[in-house]
Amino acid sequence: MSISIFEIFSIGIGPSSSHTVGPMKAAKYFSDILIDKKILKDVRSIKCDFYGSLGLTGKGHGSDKAFILGVQGYSPVTIDSDLIQSYLDKVEKEKALSIDNKKIPFVLKKDLKFQRRVSLPEHPNAMAIAAFDKDGKEILRKIYFSIGGGFILDEIAIKDNNKLFNNDIQVKYPFKSAKELLEICKKENKKISEIMYENERSYFTDEEIDHNLNAILDTMQKCIKRGFKNDGILPGGLKVKRRAPALYQKLSSSVAQALSDNLSVLDWVNLYALAVNEENAAGGQVVTAPTNGAAGIIPSILEYYKNFTSKHTENGCRQLLLTASAIGYLYKINASISGAEVGCQGEVGVACSMAAGALCEVLGGSVEQVANAAEIAMEHNLGLTCDPIGGLVQIPCIERNAMGAVKAINAARIALRGDGNHYVSLDQVINTMKRTGQDMKKQYKETSKGGLAVNIIEC
Repeated sequence: MSISIFEIFSIGIGPSSSHTVGPMKAAKYFSDILIDKKILKDVRSIKCDFYGSLGLTGKGHGSDKAFILGVQGYSPVTIDSDLIQSYLDKVEKEKALSIDNKKIPFVLKKDLKFQRRVSLPEHPNAMAIAAFDKDGKEILRKIYFSIGGGFILDEIAIKDNNKLFNNDIQVKYPFKSAKELLEICKKENKKISEIMYENERSYFTDEEIDHNLNAILDTMQKCIKRGFKNDGILPGGLKVKRRAPALYQKLSSSVAQALSDNLSVLDWVNLYALAVNEENAAGGQVVTAPTNGAAGIIPSILEYYKNFTSKHTENGCRQLLLTASAIGYLYKINASISGAEVGCQGEVGVACSMAAGALCEVLGGSVEQVANAAEIAMEHNLGLTCDPIGGLVQIPCIERNAMGAVKAINAARIALRGDGNHYVSLDQVINTMKRTGQDMKKQYKETSKGGLAVNIIEC
């Protein structure tokens, strides 16, 4: 059982990995089947229905736009985010989808429905896509489940969750728990990042691994820089003003004042996270880390590591990603990274835990201290709800990333000041997070029916 680190970290578009990236991938899978099975020639219409959390908050997260893009063959990894609106405008103008150069009539309000009162039992994020012939007879129907972080399962695979994992690929150091991972590290006298690199060699060559890691790092940094520059109001109707450009200008122009403030580093950490998540909210290109809703935390920690610590090396940045992916993998296989399934503890909480453990390693922490840092970070995110106002990844999501980044730094520092021994293990806190999510009322799990989502008047 294994997942490549480039499934934990993948390049995509905002604002949501489960509500935007996932549906886009699912729609592309569907159109690929039509093409591969040579049945596209008979298709005269395509319809899509969103259920559960996708039905309730999919509109605010751009699930409808994601479907239109994906079914036409666009991928979240390669699409030019600057051209997205033109692609959508073309479909609206022509009242048709273009799949492999074939025009298929499509009217958004008629052919795509948000089923707000219907949920499917397998998972909160569900969508059904169907293709019909000229007589209205169904040619192909598929149900997909977006299970968090951009991962997609169909109705067959979701009955066997192991289908998510690459069971046919044998990695050098397989593990299913933090305990097993730490035992491997001790036996082999290796860091967690070294174990992950060795495992990744089952998927890619060293050159490919380094290239892919550098691509992730480069995308994260470019996202931050765009966030520093792009100003204005975020889309969606809440009229949320971007804060990162003004904050960047203020911090850059008052270096002397910043140096006199011992906590000024936190302003920069906040800035990095705000910049990324404002870009995400605007539908820009980000790295799921491990989700879009939590995309700002690990980039922020990387910038903190590079700019405010004496331990920084280029290889250290890659180590940070490798270690973080190991922690994210443990949450993925033993709990969840879906806000619709376990609340925001599965998104910001997991990203905070990943960042804390990874930062601890690159600052010289032992494997025990790394696990301790990851555990501390999650311990203080347990019960975190997912209740975005208007179903948009804006309030409280953008600020929550900044808070998560600061919390990750503090968790790493606490762990580094200890000896690695801790009463609650990482495995125990992962299990607790899962059970807390199961017990959490569904209105606090990305439905926009509880918490801040209903107690704030929208203007």
